[in-house]
Amino acid sequence: MEIVEVGPRDGLQNEKRVLPTETKIAYVTRAVAAGLRRLEVAAFARPDRVPQMADAEDVLRGVPRPAGVRYIALVLNGRGLDRILALDPSVRPHEINYVVVATDEFARRNQGMDTMTSLEGFRAVASRAAAAGLGVTLTVAAAFGCPFTGEVKADRVREVVAGAGPMDELCLADTIGVGVPAQVVELAAAAREAAPGVPLRAHFHNTRNTGYANAITAAQLGFAALDASLGGIGGCPFAPAATGNIATEDLAYLLNRSGLATGVAVPEAAAIGEWIGQELGLDKVPAQLGRAGDFPGDLAR
Repeated sequence: MEIVEVGPRDGLQNEKRVLPTETKIAYVTRAVAAGLRRLEVAAFARPDRVPQMADAEDVLRGVPRPAGVRYIALVLNGRGLDRILALDPSVRPHEINYVVVATDEFARRNQGMDTMTSLEGFRAVASRAAAAGLGVTLTVAAAFGCPFTGEVKADRVREVVAGAGPMDELCLADTIGVGVPAQVVELAAAAREAAPGVPLRAHFHNTRNTGYANAITAAQLGFAALDASLGGIGGCPFAPAATGNIATEDLAYLLNRSGLATGVAVPEAAAIGEWIGQELGLDKVPAQLGRAGDFPGDLAR
């Protein structure tokens, strides 16, 4: 089961402390050493709105490039893609992740436009990115619920996905951590109906302590990838009370012991989660493995 490490992007973007570029590169380097092979490392967003991501180009220039490792960058519009394409091809990300919010109110607050207008932007950016050889993921944000308008129906998610056009991957995101497993089942069916054959990925937050239940449900439903962040840090700066992502080390423990091998070394991942928390000045990170230890390997501690 593939874990997509989103800590260097979604994890850091909601933290108050802006880390130096060198620390971000070290974060990615350690994550790769722990076995993570697909990582979202940057966001090409407005620096005045997301200052934590202002050094996106420098991060991509500095991260290691071992064989088999793929880097993802978030883009929200054509200007973000322009910045990526201005980079030397050797330091570009391998993929882009474009976010479209499922509800108009949240879309306006997050991107200054309604959902269908945002979808138009996605289609244009996806076409250009594909022509440049970049993989394309569409993330439907707030697919499980909106902080401003409440419940989001599966029919709405189906409508958004059906209007997206070609993509390499579809990610359903519980941006504010309100989802439950029954919704995962319902939205998976809706997404597969609207975009048959497109691999599914999921992005869960653990705001209401349902993130891991949602993740194992998605794995059992055949999702190809699950997002997580080392330490369980992060959230959405534009969504009230959107606390951290599910933690990479905790998710890897759950999946590995469920017979769904992730390739992630849990003790090493837990140590990185503790380290990044210290770098951010956090008293403790949300992840549990750094405190509890792996099983059975850490029983002697």
